[in-house]
Amino acid sequence: MPLWAKILAGLILGALTGVLLGEQASVLKPIGDIFISAIKMLIVPLVFSTLVVGITAMRDPKKMGRIGGKTIALYLITTAFAIAIGLLAAWLFQPGSGLDLSFDAPVEAKEAPSLVDILVNLVPQNPIDALSSGNILQIIVFAIALGVSLTLIGEKGEPVVRLFESFAEAMYKLTELVMALAPFGVFGLMAFVAGSYGLDVLLPLVKVIGVVYLACVMHVLVVYSGLLKLLGGLNPVRYLRGSLDALVVAYSSASSSGTLPVSIRCAQKNMGVSEGVAGFVLPVGATINMDGTALYQGVVAVFVAQLTGTDLTMTDYGMIILTGTLASIGTAGVPGAGLIMLSIVMSQIGLPLEALAVVAGIDRILDMARTSVNVAGDLMVTTLIGKSENELDLETYNRKAAA
Repeated sequence: MPLWAKILAGLILGALTGVLLGEQASVLKPIGDIFISAIKMLIVPLVFSTLVVGITAMRDPKKMGRIGGKTIALYLITTAFAIAIGLLAAWLFQPGSGLDLSFDAPVEAKEAPSLVDILVNLVPQNPIDALSSGNILQIIVFAIALGVSLTLIGEKGEPVVRLFESFAEAMYKLTELVMALAPFGVFGLMAFVAGSYGLDVLLPLVKVIGVVYLACVMHVLVVYSGLLKLLGGLNPVRYLRGSLDALVVAYSSASSSGTLPVSIRCAQKNMGVSEGVAGFVLPVGATINMDGTALYQGVVAVFVAQLTGTDLTMTDYGMIILTGTLASIGTAGVPGAGLIMLSIVMSQIGLPLEALAVVAGIDRILDMARTSVNVAGDLMVTTLIGKSENELDLETYNRKAAA
């Protein structure tokens, strides 16, 4: 049985167990917590080592710049599509119509950091502190700088490069060992989530949950699969099958960064993306790609407008797409980025921030879906860039598709 099937079985069994046990399912939560801790243990050393190895494998700083430009452009394009799909789905299915929900709880608007602050905070004053605190953006900057420096000094840097290559291989093996625990960890996580949400919480908002999930599925099947076929000439079915391990872990953990070790494994082993491209594009995507959050905020913005009887104009819809896309850049890597993005968008079109309290109770359920979209986007962009740079093993990609 493939790993994704084992993880999916754990997810389904966990959900059923949670429904049967109710709040008592919390006793199973430590199983999921141990798995998440093991995954988080991998993140910093894996990101750092794979980025250094990825940069040194390119051997050309110009190539790195070209790949970086493609990466950011694709992430921005898919983010705009995600918001548009969220808006369209909410407009078609009207999840807020007919509901009478109060939202008296005050919600404090959070300000996005300024562009100057973002740029200044990208550079770590103390790389060791960035590594110990898990500041992924600063780790990425330091790893890129170190990788470029090792490339520029040539032969003198080879011993260090070989050290990082060995270390990265050890991290890949450790990832495999941790993933052997995934079915059990996912079981514990889903049992707790399913047991925590009763019908009294879900029923009034089941329509908005359904719209978010439907929009997420459509974004993956239409936008991601379509871009792979149109721009890369690749079989989308292979991409979807090759991503399953990462998608199931992303759904159960609701953490893009936490899924990163699994995403790297999927990109390299299942899809045939080179170590250099996967090691560079995926950590960047796990930090700045917010397609799922963008889609979610599109649905929520229209949902709140319907709930409050606010008529949105075409200008408002355009403003949501533009503001949400730009906000995804400004809030990249910032804790609470989803709430910041929503606050910015809703303030821009005059919707009451207090309405966010309505969906707060189901945020975890929605977060699981939007995280899965984020991870699916990371893997799509990585595969597409690998193809464009002739660093995608088509034999691996197509062999798996036919299996």
